[in-house]
Amino acid sequence: MILATDLDGTFLAGDAEQRHRLYRLVDQHPEICLIFITGRGLEAVMPLLTDPAIPRPDYVVCDVGATVVDGHTLQPLQPLQSKIDSRWPGDYTVAAAMRAFPDLVRQDVPQERRCSYYCDPDTLAPIRADLEEAAHALGCSVLYSADRYLDILPPDTDKGRTLKALARQLKLPSERVLVAGDTLNDLSMYLAGFRGVCVGDSEAALIEATGALSDVLHAKAPGCGGILEAIAHFKLLDKDDPWLPVARTAPTGKAQLLMVYHRLPYEEVVEDGELVRRQPKSPNGIIPSLLGFFQGGQTGSWVAWSIDDPKHGPFQTHTSVDERYPNLTAARVPLSKTEVDIFYKRFSKEAFWPMLHVFWERARFREDDWKVFLKVNRKFAEATAAEAAEGATVWIHDYNLWMVPAYLREMRPDLKIAFFHHTYFPSADVFNVVPWRREIIGSLLSCDYVGFHIPRQVENFVDVVRGVAPVERMRTESCAPRFLTYGCAVGLDTMTTRLRVAGREVALGAHPVGTDLRRINQVLANPEVRNNIFKLRREIGARKLVLSVERLDYTKGTLAKLEAFERLLESHPQLHNKVTLLMICVPAAKEMTVYRQLQNAIEQAVGRINGRFARMDWTPVRFFAQAFPFEEVVAHYAAAQVMWITPLRDGLNLVAKEFVATQGIEGGNGVLVLSEFAGAAAELKGAVLTNPHDQADLTAALSQALRMPEDEAAGRLRQLNDIVEYYDVDRWGRDFLAAVRDFTPASAEVHALAAAPKRAAHA
Repeated sequence: MILATDLDGTFLAGDAEQRHRLYRLVDQHPEICLIFITGRGLEAVMPLLTDPAIPRPDYVVCDVGATVVDGHTLQPLQPLQSKIDSRWPGDYTVAAAMRAFPDLVRQDVPQERRCSYYCDPDTLAPIRADLEEAAHALGCSVLYSADRYLDILPPDTDKGRTLKALARQLKLPSERVLVAGDTLNDLSMYLAGFRGVCVGDSEAALIEATGALSDVLHAKAPGCGGILEAIAHFKLLDKDDPWLPVARTAPTGKAQLLMVYHRLPYEEVVEDGELVRRQPKSPNGIIPSLLGFFQGGQTGSWVAWSIDDPKHGPFQTHTSVDERYPNLTAARVPLSKTEVDIFYKRFSKEAFWPMLHVFWERARFREDDWKVFLKVNRKFAEATAAEAAEGATVWIHDYNLWMVPAYLREMRPDLKIAFFHHTYFPSADVFNVVPWRREIIGSLLSCDYVGFHIPRQVENFVDVVRGVAPVERMRTESCAPRFLTYGCAVGLDTMTTRLRVAGREVALGAHPVGTDLRRINQVLANPEVRNNIFKLRREIGARKLVLSVERLDYTKGTLAKLEAFERLLESHPQLHNKVTLLMICVPAAKEMTVYRQLQNAIEQAVGRINGRFARMDWTPVRFFAQAFPFEEVVAHYAAAQVMWITPLRDGLNLVAKEFVATQGIEGGNGVLVLSEFAGAAAELKGAVLTNPHDQADLTAALSQALRMPEDEAAGRLRQLNDIVEYYDVDRWGRDFLAAVRDFTPASAEVHALAAAPKRAAHA
């Protein structure tokens, strides 16, 4: 079977159920030759070719028949393309000739070997004869459709003639070809002698023109539904083909709210050779916040991966979570240790992590790893689809699961899909180094709602989308007063909150993650923590403690920070024995060898500084390459006078908020020195901002913090604490989910009106 189909109104139309059925039918029958045959230019078709939910065509015929390419390589199909090229006098020649008709309006859409214009019937009538004469003098054909669109094409070129030539060159049996369309622009395909279907809601002129053709079916269902009718009508597949069901079975899941996260809501540890569950000890405040949505009887599922190790017995796909959440189920996605090592520890951290943080030259992109990444993401999507009730809300988290939305939308078009990007999202000039950028963006555009920490990351995403697909900004909003506008490197004055891409709408938002105030309050009330705070303050004495807490990572700017501290001690000898830098640097997992060289360089810098400046009773830098329990970290927050956070790039940085919250609860006046390249810089008004790429500025900002009068420090902390206290992690979760639930796309009528002027470009 050969399916040659128009796109807009045909292969991209119909209800979601019918589209799913047709797309899966094509996917499951590799013997079907799929041909896109469209009025769009190739540039406008390319976004569809990387959408995982849409089958990849074997061939693409663009520009109303003037462009023919291989659907996989996008290279011109020879010698057919050369024959068409030889008949075309050139865009500039044709455009120059058409200037004799000033009432024609050139379409500003991508196109080749064709010049397209808007022209209504009243305008065309008095000039038609002269226009056709001018076109014929150039050896060109004229095509007029839908009482609006005028195309000047190479002679003897239209969809039907090019398709017939393509079938002849590829030796495709014409009796197995089914053509599908919905406008008069498609008429030539039916007149070329192929079986055809005019899908439901086709243009009246096309229905009339094909009324006498015996091999043309006028289907009832629009779009893909009409194509499925035709496949059955012409008996192009067996009537009992499993991919031609009457309808898909209804969803069997019960969850109304689903969290799709790489981490389970509990920890799994091996004790005495058995896998046991326990409450998480990690200071990650997001998990308790997300769990809070399942209190009060909310039925839901938490989808996360777990290693399938036969040594621990049969794999449990479903477990309970906690007696506090009786209606929450953990849906465990079974992954092998090899899959986890490739998908998470190697590929995510060696390919995507450096690129996202603008260290693109460090990224290592491997096609084999990408295939594992896709396989794992599909497993997540399958597990989610099986858990979700009809119309459920799905909340997917972070870049490890970029491709889940596309697979999930394909499997369950009824779901409301939201995605939150926890890491930084770079602009197009960085993101576009990713070989699979179109697939990733296509997947994210399958969501109803996509959230980021700050407006700058939202606009970076929009910047990338604009390079992948035609897009319309439908709504924008001011960033002030919630966020800094011109006050830091990641500030912005306005951001986009709704896009329209390929006929569907996607809402966007900025939602900085908050900190878990309840947990910090509980920790500070612990007598053992109070005792640790007392000991730390006594040990520090009259010196000022500058605290740095971060993971071992080249994005954190640890080396630059040490060099700046060394410069401070060089230029301010009066600070000797008066200030101590305490660095807690959490090492990476042993498997992540990419960080070993960095750790060696940091340890050498610490040794150099201490070797130069240390005294018998004073060590300038105290360095700990280990993870501290959260209780100890909070004690250090309380004891420090300065928190020094200087990442070269960071999505947000929760450590900054934890420090502010701790100081606020304690009634302290600690100073936050924060990189202006951390996402939190756009939100935390009152911090001393610094440029970590400027050694002099790093040193100056720390010096300012150390010299700051107490009343100024107290005023800054009050301003910071008001923000952190109000926008805590619970409010973050509520606000995000409320934005998702409030999103309602514009009506189909609005879609049609907005798309009407561009119809010729997408026919």
